[in-house]
Amino acid sequence: QVQLVESGGGLVQAGGSLRLTCVASGRTFSSYAMGWFRQAPGRERERVAAISYAGRTTYYADSVKGRFTISRDNAKNTLYLQMNSLKPEDTAVYYCAASRSFPTPTGGKYDDWGQGTQVTVSS
Repeated sequence: QVQLVESGGGLVQAGGSLRLTCVASGRTFSSYAMGWFRQAPGRERERVAAISYAGRTTYYADSVKGRFTISRDNAKNTLYLQMNSLKPEDTAVYYCAASRSFPTPTGGKYDDWGQGTQVTVSS
């Protein structure tokens, strides 16, 4: 099991940027594929981005492609999500999650989750 703690959320105006951070502890971070998910009130949870163990493979939801970038630093046990050109529809609680399996383009099984960080984008 790996413990995950997100930070970096907040309130930002439309068009602005935020960088989310997820720090992992407990197991070897590089042995996990990672993902960022989000859930807005009344909506299903959506996988925003995923990254493979060494960071060579990434996937993005169509809704964020070209605006968000997922990356990781295995030496620091840290996952990042750089979010640019934010829109009000990006407002949600964002979660990082760890998977023991190589990520698939749209899904996958994620075993461990962080507590989430709120991102609010005002118009």
